[in-house]
Amino acid sequence: MDNYIEANRALWNAKTPHHLESEFYDNESFVDGRNALMEIELALLGEVKGKSILHPQCHFGQDSLSLVRMGAEVTGVDLSDEAIKAAQDLSSQTGLAATFHQGNVLEMDQVLKGKTFDMVFTSYGTVGWLHDINLWARQIALHLKPGGTFIFAEFHPVVWMFDDNFTQITYPYLKADTIVEEIEGTYADREAPIKNISYSWNHGMSEVIQALLDAGLKLEVCQEFDYSPYDCFPNTVKSKKGFQIKGMEGLIPMVYALKMKK
Repeated sequence: MDNYIEANRALWNAKTPHHLESEFYDNESFVDGRNALMEIELALLGEVKGKSILHPQCHFGQDSLSLVRMGAEVTGVDLSDEAIKAAQDLSSQTGLAATFHQGNVLEMDQVLKGKTFDMVFTSYGTVGWLHDINLWARQIALHLKPGGTFIFAEFHPVVWMFDDNFTQITYPYLKADTIVEEIEGTYADREAPIKNISYSWNHGMSEVIQALLDAGLKLEVCQEFDYSPYDCFPNTVKSKKGFQIKGMEGLIPMVYALKMKK
């Protein structure tokens, strides 16, 4: 497990500087005032002014600081030390005060020291990096106040069944063996000179939801969407909704979202 954590940390450390400079993240417009959050999660988050929010897997902080812009008090946690450094720099650059910790989200209790929050929010490309969804769910519940809300938007596990170009089904829907790959480039800059080993896992919706239920959360909203708000996959076409896989428009789910309460 130590090997996978260090390999994935190295991968995201390598990705971060390219993401900061990418058109995908458009950091310049974010600094100028753009809210980086998408309609899917905004609809579930609702009014966040005055609320304390924990943001696991916060990357370099655009979504965290967007919540600050909306009036929340935000704490972000991420495995990548380069991403956390960039988040802290972005916080200073924008004047948006947030707290950022470097740490494994499966061990957040080690950096949060018993702190609890009104909300926990995490989104897009998160659970696939975690080997133990039950431990993740228990960490979320541990850091929620009684009556607190968990908001989760994630790429649908059906998406991760396909090969990189969506030409055939390659991986099982249900959790199986660790997926070990050599990653070249990154979704935000496919030409980036990155070549790193990654470790990931597929987690079906029932596995994720049951883990959260077992951790003591109550499901209030479960949604599925046939588009991605991000153009982060190869072979996409733009629709009125968002981005869909060419030739599969409206045929496969691409995102799901949950709202749960402790």
